[in-house]
This record gives sequence, C-alpha cells and structure tokens, in this order.
Amino acid sequence: MSNALSRHCATVLQLARLPVAHLQFDRRIEPDNVSATYRLYTRSHPKYKVIQYKSWGAALVDLQDCRSRDAYLERIKGKNNGAWHAKRARSRGYSVTHIDRNDHVHAIHDINTSVEQRQGRKMDEKYLVKQTAFEQPANFHSYGVFSAEGKLVAYATIGHYGNFSAFSQLMGYRNNDGIMHLMVSEIIGLQIEQGKVRYVMYDTFFGALPGLRQFKTILGFQPYRAKYSLV
Repeated sequence: MSNALSRHCATVLQLARLPVAHLQFDRRIEPDNVSATYRLYTRSHPKYKVIQYKSWGAALVDLQDCRSRDAYLERIKGKNNGAWHAKRARSRGYSVTHIDRNDHVHAIHDINTSVEQRQGRKMDEKYLVKQTAFEQPANFHSYGVFSAEGKLVAYATIGHYGNFSAFSQLMGYRNNDGIMHLMVSEIIGLQIEQGKVRYVMYDTFFGALPGLRQFKTILGFQPYRAKYSLV
C-alpha cells in the first residue's frame, strides 16, 4: 500500500510541476475539423473525469526553442537519440516525402496489418479493414517514408489547428532502421521551416507505454499541461 501511495504522490508532484503551454485552436483554418478536434481534446478524460482529455502530460515540442531544422537536430543528437536514428535511416536509403494516401491504399493496408500488436495492444479494428479512400481535411497533410527501392514503409498524418500541429497517425513496418525517427524528425523540421506553429504535439506522455514514451523523449517531446482555447 505504501509503495502505491508513494507512486501516486510522485505522479501528483510531477503533474504539478509541468510547464504550461497555451494551445489555441483557430476555426478559420478549417471550421469543421478544428472545432471537432477542440471538442475532442477538451472533453472529460475517460478515466479521470475532472480533467480534460489531453490536458495533463501533453507531449509537445516547443519550436520556439529550436528556430531552425539544424537547431532541432542539434537538440536531439547523440548516440541512440532521435537524430542518430534518423541519420541511420537516411544512410540506408530511406527518404520522406509528402503523399496523398489515396495513391497508396494497398501499401497502407499492408503496413497497418503487418503486425498484430503495437505498443502491447491489439491493433484497432479500424486499421484491419482495408480503407479504399481517405478523406483529407484542408488542414491535414500526409507524409510517407520510402525505401531505396521505392516501397512505402511508413506513413503519418498531421493536422494544423492554430498555434500548434498534432500528429494524428504514425504507422510503419517494425524494423530497426530508424524509419519512424526519420519521419517524425523530418516532419518537425518542415513545421519549423514553414513557421506557422509554435508547438508540435504527439498525443500525451502518461497514457503511453515506456517504449513509446522513450521514442517521444528522444525526438524532443516533453510533457506539458496544455490549456486550450478556441477562436
């Protein structure tokens, strides 16, 4: 009992010390999608009803701390850090480019069904059903990682909502080539160069398993308390 209480107290203390990030949703970007996402992010947490769904422990990269792509990569350099894995992927011939998911429906289905579990959980049923067409709101962009042979091996979608962008999907084949690190770091680099947002978000820290939490950490994400507004 004492160990459980100690862990609980440590968690509460950690939450209380989180830096605050003010994330603003702007309906002018895409009224329907931005408004719907705002409602999702600010609804009651399914387990802890008194807090908002994605408020405590939001996984963010503050781009104000890395004003250029090189500055961001410098921040995540070092052996086994994000830039190290991304460099390894590039050396093996992988590249990242903007894609239309509708041009890659078969390859995306193959990626989605390549493993039965991810992060210790069974794949959601929606990923097991082959989707023949993808809707793409105006504030969304999709990116793919391609092998040297031109095969799509990973893909991601990211939405622009206001002063921040947030990853919606990140999926790839399971290998040790650093393809996911390459994809995330390249997309964050593009966000820096475009200069439209201050923050990039990748869900939350405290609902993630240790492996995913470590993945986020070595790519520069840190836990924040997010306060949301809608204009």
